[in-house]
Amino acid sequence: MSDTRRVTANLSITLDGRYHGPAGPGDMGPIVRYATTEVARDQMTRMRENATTAVLGRLNAQGFLGFWPTVAADDSADPRDRGYAKWLVDTEKVVLSRTLTDAPWDRTRIVNAPAADVIADLRRTGSGDILVNSSASVIKDLLAADLLDRLYLIVCPEIAGGGPRLFDDGLPATNWSLSHQETGELGETAVVYDRVR
Repeated sequence: MSDTRRVTANLSITLDGRYHGPAGPGDMGPIVRYATTEVARDQMTRMRENATTAVLGRLNAQGFLGFWPTVAADDSADPRDRGYAKWLVDTEKVVLSRTLTDAPWDRTRIVNAPAADVIADLRRTGSGDILVNSSASVIKDLLAADLLDRLYLIVCPEIAGGGPRLFDDGLPATNWSLSHQETGELGETAVVYDRVR
């Protein structure tokens, strides 16, 4: 039993802080070309290294299911992509959803509860990092409750001009220290910020 599990989250955002463009969740134009760069792939490896639980929202859980298991089985895939895919398939997954009844993956449980409550429960059991995996709605709830200990961000050098922002007005004021920074050939920057408490 441990209440010291680190809660981490990863997301790619634009210069204007958006995680998709103005046309909706499928509008990944300002982000997608930066997702397979060397810097982004190294960040993907970094974020999963100590993580033993993945927390996902419903949309990501369903979207990831259609993509990552095939990468895990693809011998020709980039080894970092394959490593992440195998980790995601094999690790404990918690999917936050009000509508799903059947788990879309093996080693997955569906939880219909506020993100802050779910994270508090996860923190009390097991070991290893809890990674909120690219699920903006969950990350936003945890930022609002000041429950994130580490942020893995890829900042893409584009302004989307519309779409939801990660950092909404009204969040509690918090202080973060930079523990890693790396810039790629396309101008994308991988940063890791740790919450200073």
